[in-house]
Amino acid sequence: MSLLVISYPEITRQDADWIQAVRQRHTFLRYSILAPHVTLVFPLSSVVEDGLLSHIQLLATGQPRIRFVLRSSLLVKDDSNNNYYVLLVPDEGFSGVVRLHDKLYTGILASKLRLDLPFIPHLTVGFSQNVFGCKSVVDALNTESFAIYGEIAYLDVVREEAETAWTVGRFALG
Repeated sequence: MSLLVISYPEITRQDADWIQAVRQRHTFLRYSILAPHVTLVFPLSSVVEDGLLSHIQLLATGQPRIRFVLRSSLLVKDDSNNNYYVLLVPDEGFSGVVRLHDKLYTGILASKLRLDLPFIPHLTVGFSQNVFGCKSVVDALNTESFAIYGEIAYLDVVREEAETAWTVGRFALG
């Protein structure tokens, strides 16, 4: 069992459908059991759920919503396995997401921050061990002219177990 903090961004139905179409067009890509989301605190197995919920609730209060625009794709290698990820990354809103990520990794999460890896704000389209397939998807996306406007308005604390995941707490920003 692990806990993580994500945001299901508020995006248009058309943009959500476009993301699903990308996933379906490239059938070798797998994607998360979660709907498209921005991960802000990566999976943790050694945090008490009640403590994490209190921490996130406290930090969400007064935290402004973050508007962003995704306009490019990036290929990233997973440090813990052989997967490569196809990410959509924001050019607008990048700093706001980074600041929120850094704010969340304080208090009870301070010792959980991975300093050996950079944090890249993103929405994952899919992943595979096929690096060349993933790179071709990234290249294809980057030849398109897309702009996905969205907003991070809520923080969801999610519990993952085996092949299932569910929200155990949802906190509005603002």
